[in-house]
Amino acid sequence: MIKVKNPGLQTTVQDYGRIGFYEVGMPPSGAMDKYSYTASNLLVGNDENAAVLEVTYLGPVLEFQQDAVIAITGGEIPPKINGEPVSMWETLSIKAGDELSFDFVKGGARVYLAVAGGIDVPQIMDSRSTYTLCGIGGLEGRALQAGDVLQVGTDHHHVVKSGTRILEELIPVFSKRHEIRVVIGLCSYRLTEESKERFFSIDWTVTPEANRVGYRFKGERLNFVEREQPFGAGSNPSNVVDLGYPIGSIQVPDGIEPIALLNDAVTGGGYATVCTIISTDLNKMAQIKTNEKVRFIPVAIEEALQARKEHKQKILQMKKHIEGNLEGQMNG
Repeated sequence: MIKVKNPGLQTTVQDYGRIGFYEVGMPPSGAMDKYSYTASNLLVGNDENAAVLEVTYLGPVLEFQQDAVIAITGGEIPPKINGEPVSMWETLSIKAGDELSFDFVKGGARVYLAVAGGIDVPQIMDSRSTYTLCGIGGLEGRALQAGDVLQVGTDHHHVVKSGTRILEELIPVFSKRHEIRVVIGLCSYRLTEESKERFFSIDWTVTPEANRVGYRFKGERLNFVEREQPFGAGSNPSNVVDLGYPIGSIQVPDGIEPIALLNDAVTGGGYATVCTIISTDLNKMAQIKTNEKVRFIPVAIEEALQARKEHKQKILQMKKHIEGNLEGQMNG
């Protein structure tokens, strides 16, 4: 068991996500930075879909009431065991009675804490992920609170040796300026050519409204092509007849403050979506903080697919490296 002494700013239970229910209006939730999430589970020998803790900005204080194997990946929110700094992106052993805490965030925005066996909470619609807007999944459908007790599961594939580390070249580097690749559409035709050009040529600043539902950006007003109001669409130029919102789609309500819709966002509505963040760069989005700068870079589908292929290759490289350590451990 793990006792929550201090929950941090927002700490939730997340797995890969609630996949397959988008058509009925249920977003996937799940880990926002799936690259870091997957790495944390690999480092403790878990199934890749095991539930972990997603920590945002300010980490929790957790008291482990049993021996455990853990790994912490993602942004730079330096962890400490009993007040002593420990490494991220590495397999760690923790003893019953030990206290895990975190220092101030130095880079990125979220870390992932995996425990061998996974965080054991009930599955709701095939997932343990927390969706706070509907109050389902995770621990009672909410972020952790002081006094909560988390159960640790017993299902993991193998024991990973303490000190096993993700290769340095596979560990992301975080900055305060970001390039996020997007595919143009579905409704980019609604923007004037000048506004479309401006959207991709200025730095957008992340506002304080940046969470698991979406990130709002400030920069300059964008203008829409004049038109007659279509039947079924709202009167604002940014409105269209309702459509589905892909994860990562960017809408511009009234032409001001674009919003990137993320893991917990509604699945459809009546705002024009001018582009969609490619799947691999959603991991980068998860690590962007308020007041940091973002430049959106338009790419073709082919580049998006190549980025996804490279992402899969990195995960495979992680697996092989960890499995190689296991073989050495068994042979030793």
